Parts: sequence; structure tokens; C-alpha cells
Amino acid sequence: MTAPDRKALSFRIAFAALLGSLAMLGPFAVDTYLPAFGGMQVALGATPLEMQQTLSAYLLAFGVMFLFHGALSDSFGRKPVIVISLVIFTVASVGAALASNVHTLILWRVLQGMSTGAGIVVGRAMIRDLYNEEDAQRLMSMVTLFFGLAPVIAPIIGGVLFELFGWKSIFWFLAAVGAIIVFAGARLLRETLPEDQRQPFRPGPLLQGYREVGASRRFLLLSLAMGFNFNAFFLYILSAPMFLSTHLGLPPMAYSWLFIPSIAGILVGSQLSGRAAGRLSRAQTLRRAYTFMGASALANLAYSFAFTPSVPWAVMPIFFYAIGTAMAMPTISLTTLDLFPTRRGMAASLQGFVSGMLNTITAGVIAPAVFHDTRWMAVAMAAMMLAGFTCWRFYYKGTLHKAT
Repeated sequence: MTAPDRKALSFRIAFAALLGSLAMLGPFAVDTYLPAFGGMQVALGATPLEMQQTLSAYLLAFGVMFLFHGALSDSFGRKPVIVISLVIFTVASVGAALASNVHTLILWRVLQGMSTGAGIVVGRAMIRDLYNEEDAQRLMSMVTLFFGLAPVIAPIIGGVLFELFGWKSIFWFLAAVGAIIVFAGARLLRETLPEDQRQPFRPGPLLQGYREVGASRRFLLLSLAMGFNFNAFFLYILSAPMFLSTHLGLPPMAYSWLFIPSIAGILVGSQLSGRAAGRLSRAQTLRRAYTFMGASALANLAYSFAFTPSVPWAVMPIFFYAIGTAMAMPTISLTTLDLFPTRRGMAASLQGFVSGMLNTITAGVIAPAVFHDTRWMAVAMAAMMLAGFTCWRFYYKGTLHKAT
């Protein structure tokens, strides 16, 4: 990749599309098969708890491996880690499609979880390897669009595949997607980390790097801020069956009432983030993002306690909140990576690990605890938004204090 290629709009779009596709694999592997839970349970003779374990095992493996993808890419290069992980994901998807019982499916799901995080982690590091702050924010905004769309469109695709071809078709679809991206990644990706900038892959230096990054107060605040911001929105995606069917009384084919506003909000927020690059400081961009998120969470809270939920009013706050979280994500990601310029892969890994653990808690604890009542859902959304804002404010005040 020569310098002129990197600046070309066509290259940036193609590069963002490839990295965005990598980032989408993780959410796709979670959300695509959710509409088939009931059918899979019957077909595999599984209990509800065993079906839940297919999700929990994936999320646990996904979160744990987040700790290692970036460190491996810091030592062996970005491209090998991505391509090998994609091959593993493709093989695991084929195995899941061929599974004849739930225990075999769980094993393949663990392997899927171990491999899908590489695209998210290493992709972020590659962007910062190649681009300065302004261009990196624009490119990260494009990737955020793909990443944010995944949990919204994945259940739609999964539902259609399940209805037409059965649950196995979902995993064959994931295998096909993995194979396509393996081919594209092997052909199109170029290594972005020179050999003279790689870190030694030995226990001592690795542990030193984990201590350096993980013990950083500023790193933890930024990682928690991004995790809380996203999960306040993700809560409604996870709770879609209850929120749309039970509370709003919509049939399955009317789920677009949630998904279309979510997609639109992510699209608008990503565009606003890209436009802000070079025009607004990171602090100014985040203030605007939190204005969207805060106003949306408060409006959602007021509406949920004052009225019986109905469309379109119940989903309008989610649209505006999606704008805010899509604006904030690229800026927070880049700020986190810039804290450790020689260990960007490790920083991206640990950032993803923190966010992944919050996703797991939201999926396994928070969503089931609140999705029976839209008022409690609104409270949870506002609480997570406030937690994210508080983390960012503590980081920002600490940065100002350090600068004076």
C-alpha cells in the first residue's frame, strides 16, 4: 500500500468495508441464530438452559480471547492473525451446521467465539497504523457503521433463513460469509505493522504490557464509557422479542419498527462523526454525542412512565440514542489506542474485553431482569448512559488536570 493509495477515497471505502465486515462477524454469530432458538431446541432435543449455554459459551470464549488477539498481532503482524482467525471461524461454522446434538453445538460455538473477535480488535489497530488522527476518525466512522448495523440486521437475516430453510442454514450462511472474507482478506489485506515495530512474544514482555495497559485508569474509564454507551442501546436489541411482541403488540414481520430506526440512527451518527473529523476536537465531538444520548435517554424515561408504549413514539428515542452512540464510538476508540502507540493491538484487545464483558452482563443479567416492563428498560438505558457519561467526564477532567 503506497501513501497515495491510502489517501484515495476508493481505497478508504474498500478498506473500511473489509474491516467493517470483519467487525460484523462477532455480532452476526450472536444475533443471526437468535430467531431460531425455539426451533433449534426442538430439533436438538435440548432444554432452554442448554440452548442458553450455546450463547453463554460463545460470549465467554469471545470475551476471553479478546485479551490475546491484539497481543498476538503486536508480535506476529496484523494480517496473519486475521486470516487464521477467519479460517477457524469458517471451520467452526461448518461444524455447527453439522452438529447433531446441543453439546457438539456448544463446542463449535466456543471455537466460533474464540475466533470472531480478531477482526474487531486487529482492524482498529490497523486503522491507526496507517492513518493520522483526522483520517483515522473518518475511517473508524465507516467501520462503526458496519459494526453498528450487524446486531440490527442479523436477526432479520436469521429469521428469514430459519423460516425458509431451517436452523442449519444459519450456520451454513455464517460459513459462507467467513469463506468470502477469508478470500478477500488473504487477497486484499496488506500488513500494516513493520517487523521492527513488533513486540516480543514472551511471557515477561506480555505481562508487562498487560500491566501497563490494564492498570491505566484513563484506559479503563474510556473502555467502560464505550461499553456502557453501546449497551444502553444494545439492551433494546437483546430485548426485541419482548419489547416488540409483548409490549408493542407487533407481529414478527413488523420488527422493522425497531430495526429501521436503529439502522437510520447509526447511519446518521457515523456520518456526523466522519464530518466532525478535522473540524471539531474529540471533546467537542463527544459533548455533542452525549447530548444526543442524554436527551434520548431522558425522553425515553419520561415517555415510558407517562404513556402506554406504542409505535412510533416508543422507538423514536432509540433512533436518537443510536445517533449519539455511533458518533461517540470512533472517537473513544481512537483516544484509547492513542494512549499506547506502541501497543495498539493490546490496547484494542483489552478495550474489547471490557466492552465484551459488559455485553455479556447485559445479555445474561440486565436484559432478562428488566425486559418484562418498558419502564425498567428505560431506567436501565438511562443508568447505563449516565455511567458511560460519568466515566468519560472523569477521564476528561483527569486529562485537563494533567495538562495544567
